Amino acid sequence: MPVPPAITRTVLMNQQLPAPRVIDHVEIRRITIAPGAHLGLHVHNGPVFGSIETGSAIYQIEGEPETLLTAGDVFHEPESARIARFDPQEDGVTFLAYFPVGPGETPSLTMLDS
Repeated sequence: MPVPPAITRTVLMNQQLPAPRVIDHVEIRRITIAPGAHLGLHVHNGPVFGSIETGSAIYQIEGEPETLLTAGDVFHEPESARIARFDPQEDGVTFLAYFPVGPGETPSLTMLDS
């Protein structure tokens, strides 16, 4: 009888990037947003990859359909994409965010007028 594998590896996301980018480190943050908080329209200075740990949020890139993200879901915010929504639901949301950054860069979020 075959022995089941001791390790399972599942690709959750394989995201092509639009152009080569010099990366010298990745900053990983655990971010918690309370229920009822709304970030509003914003952009990041680089790509963001994330994984929902607990709770849920409505995620939407401007001009695209909204998506409900729940525990275990992964997401990608492209560099300079206008993020229309990242709104926690009634249970709030905690997620890990991965910021690939280049020499001398610090990940940042810029709020925009809607």
